[in-house]
Amino acid sequence: MKRQTVQPSRNRFSHPLWSYAVAFLAGCVSLLSFAPYNLWPVQILCLALVFHLGWRSTTVRRALLLGWCYGFAYLYLGVYWLLIALTKFGGMPIWLSAPALALLVAYMAVYSGLVLGIAVWLRGRWGIGDRTGMLLVMPALWAVGECLRTWLFTGFPWASIGYAHTASPLAGYAAVVGVYGVGWIVALIAACIACWQHKKFTLPLIMLLLVAGAGLRTVQWTQPMGKPISVRLLQGNVAQDMKFDEGHLVQSLEMYRDMILSGPADLIATPETAIPVLSTQLPPDYLQGIRDFASASNSHIVVGIFAGDGKDRISNSIMGFTPAKPGAAAPQPYRYDKHHLVPFGEFIPYGFHWFVDLMHIPLADQTSAGLQQPPFQVKDQSVMPNICYEDVFGGEIAAQLNSQRASGGKVASILLNVSNMAWYGQSTAIPQHLQITTMRVLETGRPMIRATNTGATAVIDAQGIVRAKLDYDVLGSLRATVQGTSGMTPYILLGGNTIVIVLATLALLLAWYLGRRTQGQRS
Repeated sequence: MKRQTVQPSRNRFSHPLWSYAVAFLAGCVSLLSFAPYNLWPVQILCLALVFHLGWRSTTVRRALLLGWCYGFAYLYLGVYWLLIALTKFGGMPIWLSAPALALLVAYMAVYSGLVLGIAVWLRGRWGIGDRTGMLLVMPALWAVGECLRTWLFTGFPWASIGYAHTASPLAGYAAVVGVYGVGWIVALIAACIACWQHKKFTLPLIMLLLVAGAGLRTVQWTQPMGKPISVRLLQGNVAQDMKFDEGHLVQSLEMYRDMILSGPADLIATPETAIPVLSTQLPPDYLQGIRDFASASNSHIVVGIFAGDGKDRISNSIMGFTPAKPGAAAPQPYRYDKHHLVPFGEFIPYGFHWFVDLMHIPLADQTSAGLQQPPFQVKDQSVMPNICYEDVFGGEIAAQLNSQRASGGKVASILLNVSNMAWYGQSTAIPQHLQITTMRVLETGRPMIRATNTGATAVIDAQGIVRAKLDYDVLGSLRATVQGTSGMTPYILLGGNTIVIVLATLALLLAWYLGRRTQGQRS
């Protein structure tokens, strides 16, 4: 009788593709850490899982693909709302817009892939152990990767992991190292969990990081300055498909004029491009009527508008009107021009006019202004505007404040964001943008007021607490009182995101030294 040989059974979950699927699923679940869900511990656990898978990879290529799968999943879900702008308002068919977004996200996910790939490469190159690689190399590379995503090719730092922690114990670190420093600490805690075999060391480190973050949250880096001002923030709720429609233009102009003239306030603000035509195309008495009301009611008024400077130079701007002193001529209007433009939406990269023409985006080729522009003076307070997603670039806002301090001029005491998020419908883009704005408040120690078309129109105090907010997708006017602040947080004084790059470099140098010393002891 012939003997049968029993073959050992193979675990179906041992196939290499399963680890990629797990990394992809972890990226999907990580989305729950951001607004409006705010389940920030989920992010740490998912990142710990991906770090574990990546560090155990036998090849650099495998680690790189694992990091890329994780990044692609959470970033695609994090910015899925771009599909609404591309299809519903841009006129691009879904069969073209979905792959276009996938290409953008595939590029963005390269950074998380490089983090794991380079870490594994350095493991072999430097001969570093698990604890050194996880606790020094992984978090430092993650911070550098997110900083690069903010800077390269004009930057698109949406869904950086630190934004999930505006209300977690780690929020206190924002005033010291900013959102990318918070992301570094998140990655460090995740690495501690991934190194659980060293729990006698990593568990106390996790507790120390959480307690220190909560303690820093109680530090007041800035102080109240001057008298509070009253504000009225207008939310017009103009549908995006009607915003540039000529038949609706007169109605929109009349609505915003009536909202402005409905009552006084120290500061009245409209959303971004509330007036969706060039200032030179308005009826002659339109802006003059607003200027007259500013003087008659002792109000300061800022209006989102397109400004034309001739020779096809168009800027996404804010015009500000201040009350005239008795017997004096009205002051010249204040003007702030958007400096950080959105690729394809506000400026056209060379060779891509065909893409913008396909999307039918109006006024898509605008002029960028310089970073340093003066604040708008409102009684005791200096208000520094930013337009739409300019407040995603915290390093630029910190640089503006630091430059104002160094020049000896007026330093902004209140931040103002004007936005139009109607491009993205009823999506998570609105609560995510409010979360990003809150991070800017934590970094600078200054209150932020927001006037938006469909939301989130809100007032955030200097401690990062939303004190007042309108419902989304409603017509309304938000009244509140805002106290400005003075002083500088360490994040501003230390050069914004520069401090993260410096600290990451030091961490990598320390890892190299420890690896070299270990190799010397072995030899």
